[in-house]
Parts: sequence; C-alpha cells; structure tokens
Amino acid sequence: MSKPKIAVIGTGGTISSISTHSLEVLDYPETGRKMEPAEAIERVPEAAQFAELLPLPFRAVGSTKIAPADWMELAQLITRTAREQADISGFVVLHGTATLEETAYFLSLVLKTDKPVVLVGAQRPASALSSDVGMNLVSAVRTAIDPQALGKGVLIVLNDEIHSARDASKTSTYRLQTFKSRDFGLLGHVDGDGVYFYRAPLRRHTLESAFDIARITEFPRVDIVYSYAGSDGCAVDAFVAAGTRGLVSAGLPPGLTTPIERESFEKAAHAGVLIVQSSRAGTGRVARRSYLKDKAMIGADNLTPQKARILLALALTQTSNPDEVQALFDTH
Repeated sequence: MSKPKIAVIGTGGTISSISTHSLEVLDYPETGRKMEPAEAIERVPEAAQFAELLPLPFRAVGSTKIAPADWMELAQLITRTAREQADISGFVVLHGTATLEETAYFLSLVLKTDKPVVLVGAQRPASALSSDVGMNLVSAVRTAIDPQALGKGVLIVLNDEIHSARDASKTSTYRLQTFKSRDFGLLGHVDGDGVYFYRAPLRRHTLESAFDIARITEFPRVDIVYSYAGSDGCAVDAFVAAGTRGLVSAGLPPGLTTPIERESFEKAAHAGVLIVQSSRAGTGRVARRSYLKDKAMIGADNLTPQKARILLALALTQTSNPDEVQALFDTH
C-alpha cells in the first residue's frame, strides 16, 4: 500500500537549525546554520514511516526575516503545488516560531484548498540535547495525513498539540509549550496511538475566506500602535506621515487608548486611515462599542494586534468602508 505524499516546505527557523554543540540553545541563530528541508527530513527518518515526503526549498532564514512579501510567495507556492501535483495529500511548512503565527494566519485567509497545511516549528535546534525538532516534525506529518485535518484550515503543531492558525500565539520565549490558544483552547492532540481532534474552527478560512491569493497583488501598509500609561499620539502621527493605510491600536484592556492618543487616532480616521481597536491583553474580545462606530473605527474581536494587522491589510485590498471591514472582522 502506497503512503500518502506530503510536501515539506522549508523556510528556516529553529526547526531547521544546526548549532556548534549540543548545549548551544541560545546563540545558535548567529553561530549555527540552517538546513534545507531535504536535510531536515533526513535527520528525522521516523517521519518517513508515515508519508512520502517531498522536500520543497523556499527560504533558509530565521523567521524574523519573514515578511508579507514572503507570505505571498509562500501562498503562491502552495497553491501552485496543490494544483500541479494532485497526488499530494497535504503540506508541512517548517518555520521559525517568532512569526509562525502570522504566517499561518495569512495562509489561512488566502489559500483555496481543503488539504491540510500544517506549520511546525521548534524551540530548540535539531543539534541540541533534548531537541523538540524530531517529535514536532513527526507530529506535523501525522496531522497532515490524518483525514480529520481536512477542511480545518491552516494548523499549527508543536509540543504534541494542534492549534488553529487564527487562535494560536507564541506566549513564551524559550519554553516548549510556548503556543497557546488562550481564548478557546487547542483543537486536539497528537499522541502515540493517534491524532485526536476535539473541536473545529468556525470562522471563515481557506475555501470559505473572502480572500484569494490569486487576486492579491499587494500587502498594504498597516502598522501597530502599542498603548501604555501616558502614551501620546506621536507614534500615530508618525505612521500617518509614513503613508500607512491602516492602524491597529494595541490598546489598554479592554480596548481603550489614552485621551491624547485617542485624539490622534480620530484625526487619522478623519483623514481616511482605517483604525482597528484591539487590546494588548492578548485575549478577549474588543467589541465595536458606540464610540468606535461613531468615529468609523473597527473592533478587532478577539484577534491579537499582529493578526488584526493581517486581516486589516487584506481587507484594504477589497474595501476601505469601515462597516464592510467590520463585517470581515466579525466573520474571519
């Protein structure tokens, strides 16, 4: 019986890193090297027990270097590969954890496939003592070939846990259990005896999303303004001067800014910049309270500021109407 075929796309990151010795788990991004996906697969032969793995080189960098242009190119690669190689059952994307959640959410909004796309990273390089690279890669492959993963959008798999791209965020710099879906919890587990799902995402994604990578030619500039006690409107004014088309306010919980900052946001909105109000808390909804609606601003729902930025930028490729943008935030 033939094995399912999984495309393994390499973008670099810790999961693709080799350091100078087994106890180097700190400075390896500067002192080590990045493996291409073929070498990463070769180091974990156990993954090939479950699927035929097709390595696809893409990048070999730390994820701090991954930017929207890379997201668009990666989405195009997955779309093209899925179209040209119909026998591929799914995709595993090796990615650094610093921006993994942003890449995953972008892909979940623009890909038009129900085939599983699983992003996987690691907290310790492949060369480290007790590295999590091997088990994370095996878990990602097992998830990508599991029939239950079909139609659940883009997934994130680390530490034996399966998360939705929309919900998961990195919450710890070094700990293995860094990814959390804090509002609603993970989707399932990868255990020794199988892959187990317990819930499914309900917000629009992939085939049901309003966006399609085939129709996106730009990623409009959208910036994030972080609020703190005593913050003024300097950052807002600077981003407007730089030509931003949208601003996400990482506001004081439950989604408020300082009075001075609020004046600058209102001025920016009046000038045609779309403003999305989120919260720096990283969890919980920000509703479109009457103040936001009156000033033609948008509530981020429970999206983190970094994910609200992605959705706002994509929304701007279709509309600049605040009510229409709010509808996209309410459904994606």
